[in-house]
Amino acid sequence: MTTAKVKGPASYFPSIEQKYGRPIAEWKALVHASPLTKHMELVSWLKTEHGLGHGHANALVAHTLTEA
Repeated sequence: MTTAKVKGPASYFPSIEQKYGRPIAEWKALVHASPLTKHMELVSWLKTEHGLGHGHANALVAHTLTEA
């Protein structure tokens, strides 16, 4: 039996947790708590305020906004 490879934004989660030292739930809580609502505004905010790379910020925002 093989395990399915995680695809899409969630595939970035292990490297996000490893690189930035915070669990994904914490990052999602930050996105939800932000007064910003637009995708690219949130991406820019994560990059400037929290030092995330563009791909990581984009993956977090995309995944978090689909849950909302």
